[in-house]
Amino acid sequence: MALNIKLQERSNNSCELCSSQNEPLHAFAVPPKNNDSIDNEVVLCKDCYAQLSVADYSNSNHWRCLTGSIWSEVPSVQALSYKILAKLSAEPWASETIESVYLDESVIDWANGEDALEAAKIIHKDANGVILETGDNVILTQNLNVKGANFIAPKGTVVKKIRLVHDNAEQIEGKIEGDTIVILTKYVKKAV
Repeated sequence: MALNIKLQERSNNSCELCSSQNEPLHAFAVPPKNNDSIDNEVVLCKDCYAQLSVADYSNSNHWRCLTGSIWSEVPSVQALSYKILAKLSAEPWASETIESVYLDESVIDWANGEDALEAAKIIHKDANGVILETGDNVILTQNLNVKGANFIAPKGTVVKKIRLVHDNAEQIEGKIEGDTIVILTKYVKKAV
């Protein structure tokens, strides 16, 4: 796909990280933003693009170019440079670069945004640590006194087609004897 003309002009037809002109050049949207605006994109050479596509930061010598690109006036270039430098922070030169640069707080938030979203994901796990998903069937691992109903759900009861409580990783919803109840994940195991 051809680069947008404005991106070509902004980048002088070269990678905005390493300044290489290795064809083809790619427009790369800096996560978590998407490519709905060129302000969210960075022009990358085939080498930078290939390494970023698979999150391969092992060639730290290649990424030394970030000591220059972090000083770009383009926020998307700053955010991507900061993001990669943070992944390489065990390298002395990378941590020194991060410490020496002043970036607007919004650029740092952008750079850390994808990791923050990943950390914020709520993951429901059963008593054995197996990940639960909506629609799974589970088995009760102990007798449960169902509050608000006059019965005890016995150990071994199969609860079909559970729903995950979206804001609490320790709770699921399921039907037992026709009543929808909230069940703590520590009292269930995923049915195989």
